[in-house]
Amino acid sequence: MTAEIKGFVEYLEQVKEASRNTVVSYQRDLMQLEAYLKDQGITEVGKVTKTSLNSYILELEKEGKATATISRELAAIKAFFHYAFREGLIRRDPSEFIKAPRVEKKAPVILTLAEVNSLLEQPRGDSAKEKRDKAMLELLYATGIRVSELIGLQMEDLNLKVGYIVCRDRNKERMVPFGKHVKAALSSYLNGSREELLKGSPSPWLFVNCNGNPMSRQGFWKLIKYYGQKAGIQSDITPHTLRHSFAAHLVLSGADIRAVQAMLGHSDAATTQIYASYREKALR
Repeated sequence: MTAEIKGFVEYLEQVKEASRNTVVSYQRDLMQLEAYLKDQGITEVGKVTKTSLNSYILELEKEGKATATISRELAAIKAFFHYAFREGLIRRDPSEFIKAPRVEKKAPVILTLAEVNSLLEQPRGDSAKEKRDKAMLELLYATGIRVSELIGLQMEDLNLKVGYIVCRDRNKERMVPFGKHVKAALSSYLNGSREELLKGSPSPWLFVNCNGNPMSRQGFWKLIKYYGQKAGIQSDITPHTLRHSFAAHLVLSGADIRAVQAMLGHSDAATTQIYASYREKALR
């Protein structure tokens, strides 16, 4: 199967233009499958059957692999055999009717308004770092954008006068408005603090770290953990917690689910429906 896997990896890279993470993940999963099948005496892709694939899935479950991990590996397997069938390398797709184990979706962590207010109040000093932190937390909660969108914002994406940011995702972009609290926090940060962090170096990025480099995902993750502990919040919060809280609080206050979907940038309304469930529980 080695040659077929190599061909599939090249197809992902050159034809599908998949991300590097996807390519590496799929290749790793398929090599693990190949090793298992080799132990079973199966070395040719055309000899793989539905039974042998089901046996592999059962083996992953016996090893205690998480349901989400097994589902991810099965996605790689299905993509590979679909490719092999389409290319005429096999007569039938043995993975066609294999179903992924059911993934139990955990309810998102949603902070109370009191917890959010306490979190946003934590960066209260006059240092450049705290003014930056204040602006980032206020903007994240007020817009519900993803952390990748937050740290990827450039100066040209901000319209401070009108009060909105532009978030871009491949060929799509959306304008997300913000209110006076965010405007005040951003104004304070941009009035000298950003320049102090940059130490005179030019940068297109809105938020930078203490070395003047773009803020990293890991850096912001540590930041929100730090302020969460200072606020005495018991929940294990992440940057995405503020996104969930933003959406849930909007829906709870009566916002239309379609409007929330547009602000979050969800392509499927079903993804946003989880917040409607939160409102139903809150009103019981």
